[in-house]
Amino acid sequence: MAVIQNVKGMRDHLPTDMMLRQYIVSTLTSISEAHGFEPLQTPIIEYAETLEGKLGEDEKLIYRFEDHGGRRLALRYDQTVPLARVTAQYAGQLTLPWRRYAYGPSYRGERPARGRYREFYQFDIDIVGSASPLADAEIVAMLCEALSALGFPDFVTLLNHRQIIGGIARVSGLSEEAAGGVYRAIDKFDKIGVAGVRNELLKAGVDTGAADRILELVQIDGSADEVLAALAQRLADDERAVAAIANLRSILDSLAAMGVPTDQYRVAPRLARGLSYYTGAVFEAITPHWPEGSLLGGGRYDDLIGLFAGRNIPTVGLAFGIDRLHDVMLELNLGPRPRTTAVAYVTLFSGDYVAASLALAAELRAAGIHTLIALEPGNLGKQFKEADRRGVRFALVLGPDELARDEVVVKDLQRGEQRSLPRAAVAGLLAEALTEQAR
Repeated sequence: MAVIQNVKGMRDHLPTDMMLRQYIVSTLTSISEAHGFEPLQTPIIEYAETLEGKLGEDEKLIYRFEDHGGRRLALRYDQTVPLARVTAQYAGQLTLPWRRYAYGPSYRGERPARGRYREFYQFDIDIVGSASPLADAEIVAMLCEALSALGFPDFVTLLNHRQIIGGIARVSGLSEEAAGGVYRAIDKFDKIGVAGVRNELLKAGVDTGAADRILELVQIDGSADEVLAALAQRLADDERAVAAIANLRSILDSLAAMGVPTDQYRVAPRLARGLSYYTGAVFEAITPHWPEGSLLGGGRYDDLIGLFAGRNIPTVGLAFGIDRLHDVMLELNLGPRPRTTAVAYVTLFSGDYVAASLALAAELRAAGIHTLIALEPGNLGKQFKEADRRGVRFALVLGPDELARDEVVVKDLQRGEQRSLPRAAVAGLLAEALTEQAR
């Protein structure tokens, strides 16, 4: 190779980045398991036909290839279609409703951009087998809980329903077939604005009057109750839209009962979500501090799993994009910024005391203190500098005097303080210092 580099659109994640990413994943995992969700893992490679025909226009982004046996395969596009396959394949082993979470990489052959990559990691949560609006509300509540736990400021979750957009298209005089073009155009609203969406609608064959009516309706704004009341009045003659409005009201009532702050969500008729498999409520989170698009999103997709299972299995879920969350948290200086996983660095006084230092390191690890140990004895100043360069807060010294007194010298490299402590008290001191630091 002329140049040593990674593939464009696929990133290496060095230790400091990985520690923040692992913090995000562990936070999402804790929240998921607190709600009773169960883990699932699927392969990153599927048969090509498993993915094909499920993604609409985005199907062109699938990475396809043939293996040595001539089998047509594809890299996982997202975690949703594999979930549909698993639900059908293991129907006899799963108890519905099934709450599942999954974490791993997916691949899309698109143009890389800020916050958008060809290899990206997602953390998905889904409730399979329930049509209840309580399921939608739980997913939205978990979205808000997760962004709050990660420290995101001023975020809001936008909610809409695909049949509200469909109703807007129908009352504007469009056929059912033409409604698909409305979804695609409205999905670009925040990127290209009113004029851009109007042009998209006109290019899709929507006449000027209908385009203006659609744009008027999708821009209805106000509190959730005000927006739903306005939509109910304007879409009163469309039965499916009326049912969709009632569905959103139920979801909002459940969010209120769950204690989700009302400033964390609102109804947005312009929200479409581009993937073709959504059938009901859709939602995505935004923040004014990230102008590049939504932080994450999801919705209800009641038909997708049925394509595999041969029967209707209603499902709702969302995907946290770990790469995007990581990038935004870096930009906004959110979350912890450890430089290392270790808290303590046990020095080696000399070759005669290596065994004693190894025993001390083992004691600390047994007490739950992440501990590094030097690999070469002697020159304590050099060892202190190594510990400091690595970002380890405490350096410990165990020499002949300390062994004789059953003590350990603890040097706080952040504060420049040093003291001798009884050996039995060292783990407690370090744990207490970490607790104070975390507050």
